Amino acid sequence: MLDFVVVFTKGGVVLWNSNESGQNYSSCINSLIRGVILEAKSKYFEEDHLAVQFKLDNELDLVYAAVFQKVIKLNYLDNFLAEMQLAFKEKFNEIELGADYDFEQEFRSVLSAAEATHAKQGKAPKAMRSYNESQKSKKTVASMLEDNSSNSKSEKRVNIQESPPAPKSQPASPPRSNADIIQENRRKLREKLTPTKKAAQETRPSKAQTQSEKAGKKPRVWDLGGNSKDAVLLDRSKDAPEDQVRVQSINNELVGTMQGQIPDLDEQSDESVASDDDDDYEAEEEQQRQTIQRKPKSTSGLLSYFKGIVGAKTMTRHELQPALEKMRDHLISKNVASEIAAKLCDSVATSLEGKQLGTFDSIASQVREALTQSLVRILSPKRRIDIIRDALESKRNGRPYTIIFCGVNGVGKSTNLAKICFWLIENDFNVLIAACDTFRAGAVEQLRTHTRHLNALHPADKHNNRQMVQLYEKGYGKDAAGIAMEAIKFAHDTKVDVVLVDTAGRMQDNEPLMRSLSKLIKVNNPDLVLFVGEALVGNEAVDQLVKFNQSLADYSSHENPHIIDGIVLTKFDTIDDKVGAAISMTYITGQPIVFVGTGQTYADLKAINVNAVVSSLMK
Repeated sequence: MLDFVVVFTKGGVVLWNSNESGQNYSSCINSLIRGVILEAKSKYFEEDHLAVQFKLDNELDLVYAAVFQKVIKLNYLDNFLAEMQLAFKEKFNEIELGADYDFEQEFRSVLSAAEATHAKQGKAPKAMRSYNESQKSKKTVASMLEDNSSNSKSEKRVNIQESPPAPKSQPASPPRSNADIIQENRRKLREKLTPTKKAAQETRPSKAQTQSEKAGKKPRVWDLGGNSKDAVLLDRSKDAPEDQVRVQSINNELVGTMQGQIPDLDEQSDESVASDDDDDYEAEEEQQRQTIQRKPKSTSGLLSYFKGIVGAKTMTRHELQPALEKMRDHLISKNVASEIAAKLCDSVATSLEGKQLGTFDSIASQVREALTQSLVRILSPKRRIDIIRDALESKRNGRPYTIIFCGVNGVGKSTNLAKICFWLIENDFNVLIAACDTFRAGAVEQLRTHTRHLNALHPADKHNNRQMVQLYEKGYGKDAAGIAMEAIKFAHDTKVDVVLVDTAGRMQDNEPLMRSLSKLIKVNNPDLVLFVGEALVGNEAVDQLVKFNQSLADYSSHENPHIIDGIVLTKFDTIDDKVGAAISMTYITGQPIVFVGTGQTYADLKAINVNAVVSSLMK
């Protein structure tokens, strides 16, 4: 049943293999190493019609893998790989020293024992007795009839005995005629329908109540309530003359701060703002520093959970389990989704199981190294998204670079679109914003306000003598896919560099809106689809991303549907060290976090820093 069994080192050196089918499985094993072992996501891998199950030996840095057909379910592979590991370990020193040793005999015996145990455990259950073998089949018809008659007699006798006799002390009442019963019922009915004098007075309405009902309830008059004439003043769909004066008073200190690549997340966090009482603040800080230095240094944070583990021995999964459960709770408290936290703990346990550890310091360092490697593998993007490079390439090809923003309601799509637009115009790109949120009231007016502010910061394009930011809108209630198509065509005709498409917020379970988003992406074929998500969410981030990707794939008629390419993580300045949403989102999609929103101004846009996120999780 096993097509291919191989033992190889983590460096890629094959020590032994058994090939039953004679085919070449090198591509399957290479895909296993790249997609599963390096990322430590699971112990099972599928490719085409093949499935691979493997086991890691951290003590000797070996990998035991078994390849079989995907349609076959082999429940004994876990025990088989464990026994094979023990058998191979005994002869590993001979192989390492260069001795010519054949492992085929031990492999066959381990495989036969595993298959025999599986066959013994998988025996069919004991068959049920037939009717002819039962006791009931031996009874005759006469005995059954006789039993029924005796049972019926006993039941009748019991029923007669159980009926209680009439008491003798109470005299029997004389029988009543039908006429007497009818007269009694008529008398009770008249008493019920005839109301008393007191009840009639209570039910009669008073004169004051009658007058109030005729007058009706008067509406409440609110202070500063306004009327229909005030609607003209409150209409912000068009720019008023006084708005131009207000826009000119915008602070221009932001101009020139976002040129080049997006700054990393930790560059801004180390800056401090000077205050009027700097001397007092520095003295207090120096006093706190001296107090901290006098305290004995102790292990805290995530690594303190492994303090009870004794070193100088080989670690087992059973010994690591209590510390791993505490580590899982710690990650969940940092906003990591529970499913992702469990997989991270399994990854750490897989990398630590079987290792020879020394003192507590070495245990702490091994745990930190294992968890850091897992987190860095998750957060490191599989492909690098360079928007400036791609936009310049599109500009040389004579077409606009298109980005579509999507996400659930209220996460800040329009606000972060304006931040990215500011970053682009800082790097001399002229931008067209397509207002495709035709559902939410005020969405178009919000983008118009951002356009006015951005043009006030960068008044005109140096090359074409026009505004750096333009807004393409067709009002409300229109087809979003059609508006985006017209906007991209307009940008192509007028030589606009970048098109930013703002879409309506939608919940991941709303099928009509998800179909509309899939249509918008399929029709316009953008260069980049960015999912905008909050850094505040935990398990909800997994559900949102999974269903968004699934909907974009299901509702698209293409064989290779365009799903989410990157993530914009908003409200990152509100979470302190609870940065688990970044881990959950990148783990589920495998796509990078392109931008991180860290504030309310246009310059509050950063790039993700893997080391900063990992250090926050380790606190």
